[in-house]
Amino acid sequence: MNGFQLSRRQALLGSAALAGAGALQFPTRPALAKAPFAQDQAPYFYRFTHGKMQGTVVSDGILPLGEPSASFLGTSKEEVGKMLTNNFLGTDNVVLEQNVLVLNTGDKLVLFDTGMGTSTIFGPTTGRLQQSLKSAGIDPKDIDAIVLTHAHCDHCWGIMADDGSRNFPNAQIYMSQADFDYWTDEAKLAIKDPPFMKGFIEGARKNLLPNRDRMIFFKDGQEFLPGIQAMSAPGHTIGHSIFMITSDGKTMAAIGDLTHHHVLLLEKPRIEFAFDTDPKQSADSRVRVLDMLAAQRIPLIAYHFPWPGIGNVAKQGEGFRFYPAQMVMQKA
Repeated sequence: MNGFQLSRRQALLGSAALAGAGALQFPTRPALAKAPFAQDQAPYFYRFTHGKMQGTVVSDGILPLGEPSASFLGTSKEEVGKMLTNNFLGTDNVVLEQNVLVLNTGDKLVLFDTGMGTSTIFGPTTGRLQQSLKSAGIDPKDIDAIVLTHAHCDHCWGIMADDGSRNFPNAQIYMSQADFDYWTDEAKLAIKDPPFMKGFIEGARKNLLPNRDRMIFFKDGQEFLPGIQAMSAPGHTIGHSIFMITSDGKTMAAIGDLTHHHVLLLEKPRIEFAFDTDPKQSADSRVRVLDMLAAQRIPLIAYHFPWPGIGNVAKQGEGFRFYPAQMVMQKA
């Protein structure tokens, strides 16, 4: 058998010959039934344990950004396309997930970010949070706390319903004061560049201002809820924060929008993102935090990484690589 090689053409010809022989020996029969294509996937939630806490990741749906080089800046369109192609990803439309964490601490039910609400500015695939919560058996009335990484549309526009009622009527809201002040500033409604600014301000004001009386501002480094510590990671927004979640000696990081893409902003973490308030500062925060998570082998959950966004990062060349955690679909 030494030196034996089977070409793809030979393999196909062999398969065809076998198929022909089978057809001679075993006459074909008409299909007994023809099923239509299914329309639904599995329910959009995933549970995991973290120390003595239980996490449930629920989705607000996918968020398509369109042509990649329009959002990922500071390098060439060709380089962006090459990075995507090398990782078997499409080059015509970057699609992000929206992984919303619900954390049961044993004492409180904590929701990290609230998705897009009913807005369709990024298309019709967002706005699934309420449906996902229902699938996961979580009643919005049972949410004790909403923790906001920042006040962009896909993170805080799900606080209020279109009729002016609160989607999470019993929840205290925690966020950075810097982001609250910036994104509710009425004067910014007049800003025309970037063009999305007016809409982002209007949406933030609609969702944040009616809840000012039940809002608590955390500070950098503060453990504002048991086991949940804020860490400032500015740049994507002025007050963007991540959260270190610790239980029973185990720590994981909810990194929000520290990095939007598991390839582009990891392999080359100095690439800029179009929706960053301060792209250079955002890149500095990204490198600083990812260095820490990699060095200390701290697992993370990323809001926009492939579902459900849980895993680890490790140093690779001038950047990093994401290693998704194994999904555990049943108890041992």
